[in-house]
Amino acid sequence: MYDELTAVDIKKMEEEIEYRKVKLAPELGAELKRTREFGDLSENAEYKEAKRAKRKNESRIRYLEAMIRTAKVIEIKDSADEVCLFDRVLIYNEKMNAEKEIEIVTTLRQNALKGFVSKESPLGSALMGKKEGDRVLVTVSDTMSYYVKILKITKGEDNESLPISGF
Repeated sequence: MYDELTAVDIKKMEEEIEYRKVKLAPELGAELKRTREFGDLSENAEYKEAKRAKRKNESRIRYLEAMIRTAKVIEIKDSADEVCLFDRVLIYNEKMNAEKEIEIVTTLRQNALKGFVSKESPLGSALMGKKEGDRVLVTVSDTMSYYVKILKITKGEDNESLPISGF
């Protein structure tokens, strides 16, 4: 399985890898060396924390490199009247009786709490290609679904300031 990502997603991941290898890795290595000198490693909490931070950095680098290696780079196709990637969409959730504005983004930049919804999520995939005024069924699972109505579509573009997700 691959992730569909934009050229900006790839660029942001490459920048993070570069930062982690060139700046962060040497700092974490120096901290590990410094804390190792505190003595007994079995009871050295600072050393264990420095080791954990170094492993976490190496793990993130491997994760990003794998994402780049397996990604399918997509072009952003825009349609004047349909929901597309990076559009802001004002929806009315019938079940919650509430309006909410969301932005459709790639999986790498999703953050539902801030209104950034992946195009591959149940809501994002249900909205893709739909038009203003459409009533859309969002299927979350076999036993859970709800309807939303598209109130407004504001055309967007790939926003380089939107950060990629961490772990």
